[in-house]
Amino acid sequence: MEAKGAVGLLIAGSALVLQSFTSMAPVGPWDSASFTRGVLGLTGLIMLYIAWFRYTFGIYGVAPTVDRWRSPQTSWLRVVVFGLACLVMTRAIRLFDSDGVFPDPAGLLLALIGVLSIMNGGYVWLITSGPLVEEE
Repeated sequence: MEAKGAVGLLIAGSALVLQSFTSMAPVGPWDSASFTRGVLGLTGLIMLYIAWFRYTFGIYGVAPTVDRWRSPQTSWLRVVVFGLACLVMTRAIRLFDSDGVFPDPAGLLLALIGVLSIMNGGYVWLITSGPLVEEE
């Protein structure tokens, strides 16, 4: 697909997410440097998602509707596996991050991404291969 425009978003988003692992952030108007890091990190995640969407579907957007998928009958499983992997990483962060390398809400964000991916993949399965498939 067309990746033009996605590279800039990818670089900027990566930089914003990576800065959230440091202690370098202004206090901002809310007088809290950690809140500023969180806002910048979330902005970076949004930019990374939009870059992925642009790379994958060739347009700017946020909703990966089923009509944009190349082969939804088979690729729904990859989306579900990705979601499950996010949930496993959430658990791993909680169990093994005793040094505090990851920001506190990292597990929560990964869990959100994982659950949304599983729901999206499950929905696509339901309407393309499962009990909700439209018969012609």
